[in-house]
This record gives sequence, structure tokens and C-alpha cells, in this order.
Amino acid sequence: MWLKKLIKISIITTSLLFFSSNQLFCLCSPSMLNPVTDIDWDCIFPIKIAGITIGGSPSEGEEQGDKEPMENPESLSPICVCTTPIPRIGITISLWEPARLIEVVTDPWCFPTIGTSLGPPGPAKAGVQAAQYRGNPTRTNTTKTTFFQVHYYIFPLWAVLELLLDFICLEKSGFDLAYITEVDPLWNDPALASILNPEAILFGNPVTQMACSADSLAAAGGKTIDSLFWCMGSWGSPYPLAGGITDTDEVAAAAGTAARMIYKLHRQLILWGTTGSQGLCGKYPMPIWRKSQYRLQIAQPVRGTCHVIGKTGLLWSFFKNPPVPGRVSNFNFMLWRKRDCCAF
Repeated sequence: MWLKKLIKISIITTSLLFFSSNQLFCLCSPSMLNPVTDIDWDCIFPIKIAGITIGGSPSEGEEQGDKEPMENPESLSPICVCTTPIPRIGITISLWEPARLIEVVTDPWCFPTIGTSLGPPGPAKAGVQAAQYRGNPTRTNTTKTTFFQVHYYIFPLWAVLELLLDFICLEKSGFDLAYITEVDPLWNDPALASILNPEAILFGNPVTQMACSADSLAAAGGKTIDSLFWCMGSWGSPYPLAGGITDTDEVAAAAGTAARMIYKLHRQLILWGTTGSQGLCGKYPMPIWRKSQYRLQIAQPVRGTCHVIGKTGLLWSFFKNPPVPGRVSNFNFMLWRKRDCCAF
């Protein structure tokens, strides 16, 4: 017993010393995510079991978030059959799973979620904000072009909290920092980013961009149009798959950057599909993202409700980035992933 206590004390002491020393050169304040206060647990609804919806919200608004009755991209039978990972006959279940954490920061190499900084070891871009005038330069209406770095964490919250671990439909991996853009030359250079998305040239015209207005209207109502994969609703276009984004609302710009990261990871086959009949028995490759598979919820600096990709910041971003002296604009987004599963 005394040996276990000694090991625990050593680990805690080392962690505190490491944490304190790193704060000396970390430009951003630590903001470890609190699952109780920073997560909107209403986002797990609705849940659909054998075609029956449980916990669907009758209305959508700032208080309820985007929790309309769940719609599958295809009609799923209440009964399902799988051969992997184990042969089984079960019932279909659709739910929203808190699966990933996306940290969007203006300070490169600074990780507020884990309270540390790696310093400036490389030429990664820092956060840059440049005002651009629309129309007459004497007018006051401007847009901000902001560059963000992104840190992508594997954060299966059910497993982290050790809840529902025997449920086959939920991911059971642990916490991990899986991707950082500071070391990715494609993220820091839009020209190089075209290697991943050569089709972007097809959508850089007025006709295809006007089609995004339909996606913007749908997102404002809590829906997305998956066929318009080159649109992010009111957040602009996912192209190029790089860190610079233009938006008058800095919070919405951060959300748009997080959405770009989702699309980028799909293109690199790091994120896979989890919905539809293909997803009932396991994940499958999805190089073109399905926006309806995800919801974003701002967790820090101020918790918000979950919403679909592309929803205008006028409906959710108010006072989500309060002007606190000494604090820079860094954001944490909880990524809620829809999961269709064959359970038994």
C-alpha cells in the first residue's frame, strides 16, 4: 500500500512541476476541459432505437440547439445483421457520440487544453488578423482574415469518464493528441494545400458559390445539405484546406477552421464514415465528408449549444469570446459524431 501511495504522490508532484514550468513560456492560459460544466449533454439527443426516436426536440433554438428528430441519409431497417467484429443479429441504434476535441488557437505550439507549450521550434505561422474592406475603403464594414493553428484530440468522452464501456456502439480508445497543424506544411501554405483538394478549381466560380446560399439557409434552420460538400453554410468554403479563413465573426471563423480540419482529415482518411448502412457494422473510408455526420459545440472560453456545420454565428456565437485582459483568442470545440450501429 505504501508503495502505491508513493507512486501516486510522485506522479502528482511531477505533473504539477511540469505544468508550472510550462506556464512560464505558454502565451495562452490553461483551460482543461471540464466534462460537467463545459459539455452540453443535451447534444446526445435524439437517440433512435429500432426506428423509434427518443428525446427528439420539438423545436430548435439557442436554448435547445440543433436537436431536430434524427434523419438518416438512407432508410435503415430496425433489424440488422453483421459479420464483424463478431457475427451478430441486432437492432439498429443511432446516437450522437462526443468523440473528438478540436482546439483552434492563434498561438502556435501552445496547447491550452493540456496546459503546456512546446515553444517556437519551427516556422509555423502565428495567428494573424488582417482587416479587408468590402467595396468602398472609406466605409467601416470590414471582414477579418484570421489564421489559426488546430490541434485535434481523440477524446471519446464516454470512455474517458468510464461510462457505458460495455456498449458495442461506443468508441473505447483513450485520450490522445492525434494531429497538430504546426508541423503540416499543407496547412500553412494554401498553394501546397491544393495537393489534397485539386477539385477546388471546379468550385471557384459564381455559379457553384451561389449554390452555397441554399446550404447557408439550411444550416440556419438546423440542417445541412451533404451534396453541397464544397460549402460550409455561413462559414464560407472549406477550400483551401489551410489555416487562413475570412469572417466578420471571430468565433464563427474559429468554428469554420475546425470544420475545415474535419474535411481535411476525411481527405487524408484519418476520419471515416460512421453513418448509414455501411456504418452499422463498423467505420468505412469517406474521403468526401458528410456534414450531417457532425455537430460542433463550443466548449471554451464560453460553453454553447451544439449546432450543425455552417450555422450563422448570429444565432449562437454572441458573447462566446468575451474581452478578458491578457487572454488571446483560443477556442475549444467538442465534436459530436453521429453513429449508426448494429447493437445486440
